[in-house]
Amino acid sequence: MGIGRGLRLACIFSFLFGVVLLKAQTPDIFRVEYMLMPKNEAETSLSRIRLLVNLPIKVKDSNAIIIGSEYNRLRYDLPKNNPFGEEGLTNFHVVDLHMAYVYKHSKDWRFVGVLTPRLASTLTNGIENGDFSINATIGAFKDRQDIDKPMRLVLGISYNSTVALRIPLPVIYYEKRFHPKWTYVIGVPKTGMKYHYNEKHTFQTEFILDGYYVNLQNTTVLPDTGIASSISSSAALVTLGYQYNITKVMGIYSYFGHTVLQSGVLRDKNRNDIFILNDKASFYFRTGFRIGL
Repeated sequence: MGIGRGLRLACIFSFLFGVVLLKAQTPDIFRVEYMLMPKNEAETSLSRIRLLVNLPIKVKDSNAIIIGSEYNRLRYDLPKNNPFGEEGLTNFHVVDLHMAYVYKHSKDWRFVGVLTPRLASTLTNGIENGDFSINATIGAFKDRQDIDKPMRLVLGISYNSTVALRIPLPVIYYEKRFHPKWTYVIGVPKTGMKYHYNEKHTFQTEFILDGYYVNLQNTTVLPDTGIASSISSSAALVTLGYQYNITKVMGIYSYFGHTVLQSGVLRDKNRNDIFILNDKASFYFRTGFRIGL
């Protein structure tokens, strides 16, 4: 099996509980992507540019160390008549450093530990202490790609220091190709179905949980509600997409969809919601280029 399968699952495991963005369950060594939620009834829009790189380092007995990084630049366009202006609430930066170790326990099972330091900030004043957080995940996975109906299972727990509920949360991911042309995925933040038309063309429908949490270096004073020190957004989306496979490991893709639920809020120092920026439905578009394994 070697390092290839280990890297695929470590990458999936690393991104299962990404709070900032969709961190989709994809075994990529390189990805560049653009996402847009155009203006809706709340007169707000959100765009994102994403860049991801992973580097595997093989160690003894099919074990592996995975070093990776991901950068996201988000832009939030707000209505002109908001009560606090747009200064410091337009551009956000999120940088993750993924460090994973994959240990081969048996032919089918491997253990994974992932440590993810994160910088999430407006970077208005450079880098400050409040910009940093850390996430950690441990678990195990089973990967069977050499059978008639290939499957992949990931089980574990994840701790994220930026979420309101600061307790370890379960990680569950299951993927199975139950038919030569059909694969289903059940997990967080993505559940979906793939139709493999042929080796070049793949169609996919997804239900995605997407979101981010960013420190505001310049706090925002809100009328009657307090002082905002962070901003967060979460959304549940339904999408339909297409990928053109240039090679077995390289492809370009596009997804269109719509939000089922959406919430963008400003938070105080205790992470309480104090002002709603966006709670209206929105269209969704995402396109990019990826190199997998």
